[in-house]
Amino acid sequence: MARSEQAFKAVINDTRPSAGGRAYAVDITGSNYNHFLGKKIGDAVDGMFVGEGDQSLSGYKLEITGGSDVTGRPMRPDLDGAGVKSVLVSPGVGYKGKRYVKKNAQVYRYKYDGIRRRRNLRGNVISQDTRQINLKVVEAGNRTLPVIFGLEEEAAAETPSDEEE
Repeated sequence: MARSEQAFKAVINDTRPSAGGRAYAVDITGSNYNHFLGKKIGDAVDGMFVGEGDQSLSGYKLEITGGSDVTGRPMRPDLDGAGVKSVLVSPGVGYKGKRYVKKNAQVYRYKYDGIRRRRNLRGNVISQDTRQINLKVVEAGNRTLPVIFGLEEEAAAETPSDEEE
């Protein structure tokens, strides 16, 4: 079963308060792809494995917070392994827990107490079926993320920033 060009889509969340929750998407291919296989949700990863060349996040430390597979199934931190499991879940990761009710030609959204559903969810280990990995910045490097991804000029980044303390 040969796949053409194995890759992950990494979504990096900038955790600085001044960034306002900005996220950046990067493709992970080649030898960096193999580095992520077998890692679990909650593991710390060096930023040099994310991005290519000038867009590499060297100096950054990133934490894996989740992901999803080929079909869009979310990875759940409390399920061990890389396979798909059928789980009875209450609202949380992989299930929002809403019911839509039609009343008087209007649609209302309710969240009942104790509502549960059986859902097929992916385990917490990154495998070849994983397509997206969610990462958050734990330790920042010398250059800020907007500079690395070309959204700001290099000169703007040389001013002292709020990430030192």
